[in-house]
Amino acid sequence: MEMPGLLDIFPLWTILPLAVGVALLSIEFGYRLERYQRKHLGEEKEAPAPVTGMVGAMLALLALIQAFTFSYAASRFEDRRQVMLSEATAVGTTYLRTSMLPEPMRTESRNLLREYVDVRLEAVQPAKLSQAMSKSEELHNRLWAQAVAAAEKERTPMTSLYITSLNEVIVLHARRVTAAVRSRVPAAMWMVLFLLAFICMAMMGYQLGLNNSRRSLAAVALVIGFSSVLFLIADLDRPGQGTLEVSQQAMIDLRKSMN
Repeated sequence: MEMPGLLDIFPLWTILPLAVGVALLSIEFGYRLERYQRKHLGEEKEAPAPVTGMVGAMLALLALIQAFTFSYAASRFEDRRQVMLSEATAVGTTYLRTSMLPEPMRTESRNLLREYVDVRLEAVQPAKLSQAMSKSEELHNRLWAQAVAAAEKERTPMTSLYITSLNEVIVLHARRVTAAVRSRVPAAMWMVLFLLAFICMAMMGYQLGLNNSRRSLAAVALVIGFSSVLFLIADLDRPGQGTLEVSQQAMIDLRKSMN
């Protein structure tokens, strides 16, 4: 079962406009806070120089946390790609080694491996993920039963090579499930990123109030840039849902070679 992420309650396409909207509201909040303070407590005596330095420091910290989160999500994406390639290679090797099995295990095992590749290709669709995972485990049991039957019928070094390859396929399946659906950006990282973003945008709005500049194209550009990177992180963190997806071409080519 897929591990839910903190932002999974929102459709992916809404992340960018939501991030832009929340950031702009945070800037407005900071601006109004400065207006309120100016009206009731008076203007800051040493403004805006100290505030400008603090805003710069907070923006640098936000950029650091955002870069760290992006790197984390990108590394999970690369893990999914590498595991998929390794699994395709392992299944292909196992398929070739079925020729070492006696009949009828040879034909039955090849048919099961073809079905297994079809199931793995279906697993990239979120709607079919749970069903595909259950079917994969069922096929593992059937393939292993075939391998045991072949070993009992004719125990040879060639049969042992096939069993070794099949074992690697099963191990890589577990790794792929972990990388694809159970390794997500932790909720704590999202919350720290959001908290820092709110504080930074509010401080920017406060600084704009000190400078009597309510609307600034630079602030809007910063908001759009921050929101775009946040959208990319969310996209990388949602396998099978976004625009940044691991290519399944290796599995597709393997399935064609099995015909």
